[in-house]
Amino acid sequence: MKKRILLGNEAIVQGAMESGVQFVSTFPGTPASEIGTTFFKLHQEKKFKGHFEFSINEKVAMEGGVGASFSGLKTLVAMKHFGLNVCSEALIPFLYTGTKGPTVIAVADDPSCWSSAQSEQNSRGYSYLAHIPTLEPSDPQECKDFTKLAFSLSEKFKIPIMVRTTTRVSHQKMPVEIQTIPNIKTIGVFVRDVKRFVTMPPRVLEMKNELLEKIEKISKIADISKINYASGPKNKTVIVTSGVSYLYVMEAMKELKVNLPVLKVGFFYPLPKEKLKRFIKGAKKILIVEELEPYLEKEIREISSKAQIFGKNLLPETGEFSPEIVTLAIAKIVNKKFKLKEVKISVPKRFPQLCPGCPYWLVFGAVKKALSLKTTIFGGDIGCYMLADFPPHSIQDYLFCMGSSIGIAHGIKKSSKQKLITFIGDGTFFHAGIPALINTVFNKSNPLIIILDNRITAMTGHQPNPGAPLTPNGIKIENIVKACGVKNLKIIDPINQKEFIETIKNFSNKKEVSVIIARRPCIFVAKK
Repeated sequence: MKKRILLGNEAIVQGAMESGVQFVSTFPGTPASEIGTTFFKLHQEKKFKGHFEFSINEKVAMEGGVGASFSGLKTLVAMKHFGLNVCSEALIPFLYTGTKGPTVIAVADDPSCWSSAQSEQNSRGYSYLAHIPTLEPSDPQECKDFTKLAFSLSEKFKIPIMVRTTTRVSHQKMPVEIQTIPNIKTIGVFVRDVKRFVTMPPRVLEMKNELLEKIEKISKIADISKINYASGPKNKTVIVTSGVSYLYVMEAMKELKVNLPVLKVGFFYPLPKEKLKRFIKGAKKILIVEELEPYLEKEIREISSKAQIFGKNLLPETGEFSPEIVTLAIAKIVNKKFKLKEVKISVPKRFPQLCPGCPYWLVFGAVKKALSLKTTIFGGDIGCYMLADFPPHSIQDYLFCMGSSIGIAHGIKKSSKQKLITFIGDGTFFHAGIPALINTVFNKSNPLIIILDNRITAMTGHQPNPGAPLTPNGIKIENIVKACGVKNLKIIDPINQKEFIETIKNFSNKKEVSVIIARRPCIFVAKK
């Protein structure tokens, strides 16, 4: 069997390809971005003959996946954790209807917010909310294997399955076993089945009962699944862990020269409760090692009433773990001395910077010259321009989620008489900015919106968006803005500083919403 060094994200692609995936939709978001960019490359090279798309947002990516599944195609929908929030309106009813074509939802979380500004989300909570079976790999080989298992489970139980990773799993590399990729058909058939695909009451309540019955059956599979496995000798002190935390546990025990029984939970939901009960039976101390919220810990506390349980009383609930953090926790429960070796190094403080030649330098410079920083509110959104928060720019007063710059700007303008400029990128505008712009026009507030059109979705790796020049059948942003009813609209290359500054001054005094499209390509796109 051949092996190839793959990222965890690339291994998910390999697992999907080996499973015969036929339809893939995604919106780029780190740490999940490589799933989409790898499929994009394979599709361009005609190595993946199914349908691939960068959807404009995760909700429509999910809806496209639902349609493909209803037509009988094997389907993969991929996103980062915030994308799960965006698509949840489509995901949750999908659990009720179930699948026709096997469907896998790949979701990457980002503990410590290395690439995620809004919040440190734990997507495992959706497992309980949506009743979606969830597998949690710890390394790239498991990413591939768990993806294939997810397709198999989805095919058997007619239900979407979630494969949940984190940054350290998505961006970890290791040799992964490569198997044959089957030939696939690219055309499915949608067969009418109102009882199955229409979520109307009272039928929807029957669907929920059917979903819960599926979960009960899958829980029996979870209890015997090989992806939940125990290792180590018998001991009254045991460890339960999942995901990348398992690797930290094994490294920590090696460092401490101890060998404790470890149960690695790969099937997070439904939890293998019977296997858990058998594993912790007779234990006096149980350490649960899991990043972020203590979901496993809460389940184990319900199962075991006699053992002394350690979890978030020793391990942090915020931020990702490291071998050192886990080693300290294990050392405490086995009464071993362990002291971290402190190495003091002097690192000059440096703020994140926009790339040299980035057109946003020109935009922020013009804004500062045009308006008073003391009397103007500046709204931020999700993209490279988030760096406006840092010196030397320091002109970002709020930042929430994709497209929220315009929605929040509308609320502020309806509530105050202050001047306001808000920034939104081209990809983000297509993702979630259009409804907010329509709402702003319809409800008659007057922020100045600067759409930063750098001709690509830059922050996540230069993926195309509907307005990018390299996109076939591209859609012009200005046509959408006009169609939304905006009267004050101007397209300017920000290198024309005089015109840009004068337009900012003029538009900031208008009684209706105004839009400037600052159009200049990302420096890397321009070089290409």
